[in-house]
Amino acid sequence: ANKTSFGKNTVTTKTSSGDISTQPGTTLVDYLVIAGGGSGGLAAGAGGGGAGGYRNSVTGETSGGGDSNETSVEINAGATLTATIGAGGAALTGPGYCAPGNQGNTSSLAGGGITTISSTGGGGGGSSGPSAPSKQPATPGGSGGGQPGYVDPASPGVGTGVTGQGFRGGYGYCAPSGSGGGGGGAGSVGGNASNPGNPGCGGTGGSGVASSITGSPVTRGGGGGGAVYKGNYGVGGPGGGGDGGRQSTPGIYPGCAGCANTGGGGGGKFACAPGNAGGSGVVIVKELDKASGVWSMQSQFQAKSQGTWPQFLLSTPLNFLVVAGGGAGASMGGGGGAGGY
Repeated sequence: ANKTSFGKNTVTTKTSSGDISTQPGTTLVDYLVIAGGGSGGLAAGAGGGGAGGYRNSVTGETSGGGDSNETSVEINAGATLTATIGAGGAALTGPGYCAPGNQGNTSSLAGGGITTISSTGGGGGGSSGPSAPSKQPATPGGSGGGQPGYVDPASPGVGTGVTGQGFRGGYGYCAPSGSGGGGGGAGSVGGNASNPGNPGCGGTGGSGVASSITGSPVTRGGGGGGAVYKGNYGVGGPGGGGDGGRQSTPGIYPGCAGCANTGGGGGGKFACAPGNAGGSGVVIVKELDKASGVWSMQSQFQAKSQGTWPQFLLSTPLNFLVVAGGGAGASMGGGGGAGGY
């Protein structure tokens, strides 16, 4: 089946939860559903927060984690869809080393006869310090949080991502630099912290993914950068990830929260103060215009590969009746003959 959809290519962007009323003739939509990013860890060597889960159906573009299998979905004609926008993970409030960053919240698109499309909130960055009573590993999420510093990189502590939504976080670095790993992004894993000579470098946040669903390409879903005790903080990943923090002279650079409505992860936060929150998510719907009987190259290829492409065969004889015109009668003569039958 290849149903007609007269959606006029209407695009609706929801930055807060609510309903989407589609056009009366809309039966096919594209979607972008991004969850809230995770918040960064707290104190020296904090890991960056992971980006919120990233789901994208636009043909020719990938979803999070490099997934290219999502496609447009059919809805009931003129249906009302419900968008839920996930908030970013809340900032930690201290004291230092107490807990990993908070996971972001789920975003979803539901209603109209579709199976609910949901994205998982980003994982929180890990927290640690040289005098910490315990090391707090990063948490998993749509994209995973970055591992804290002051731990062996080979030890557990990296947040994992959800397949088809995002990537894992990066690894931290041991003393003396205390550098946290970057949070995972929708488009790549979080960067690993390093120590090219004391001071060290925090891990860069994983990159986001660009989508043109609104008309022009926009990158969203970047991971948060890792914090560092002394040295270069991790830069937030392209797509709304927040920078990590560092101790600097004079004062302290606290780092940044993830950008709103991108699902960006918050940067790791240096010092015993509120950490960096994750960015809120977003839901975007595009109502497609599509004429019945016109297939995209992608859908045709899939149908041929699966053996489901239609074949039009004349399977029964055709009944017919063909009668020619009759001949004219002569004046005071014979009648005209009937036409051939």
